[in-house]
Amino acid sequence: MEEDAALIAAAREALLRHYRPHWHTIAAAIRGRDGRIWTGIHLGAVVGRLSICAEAVALGRAVLEGDGRIKTIVALRHPKPEEPADTPEIVSPCGACREMIFDYDPEAMVILPSESGPLKWRVRDLLPMPYRR
Repeated sequence: MEEDAALIAAAREALLRHYRPHWHTIAAAIRGRDGRIWTGIHLGAVVGRLSICAEAVALGRAVLEGDGRIKTIVALRHPKPEEPADTPEIVSPCGACREMIFDYDPEAMVILPSESGPLKWRVRDLLPMPYRR
């Protein structure tokens, strides 16, 4: 659990450091199988389909600076300015990110939110029927 707390803290730090409403609203952190951590921030764009998820940015860094293998991944979302909450919260990766995580490491663990606190699931269990070419 200490490893998970450190991973969540890394994502939170990246998000709080780079948060910009509507542009950088989500951060992700990946712990590689070698123990190193890479973070990424959501890259918003005026043309929505050009936006890039934080998980993809973090994975790109893990591939460039490591071997791209994922032990655990987490994403946090910053509350919108009009929301009463002021603390980033864990969010589930979107379907496209689940597919990408699975492509790079089908045994990767994903930290998800729950009523009782963060839970870890294998990405293959979140995506029982992945896309195949």
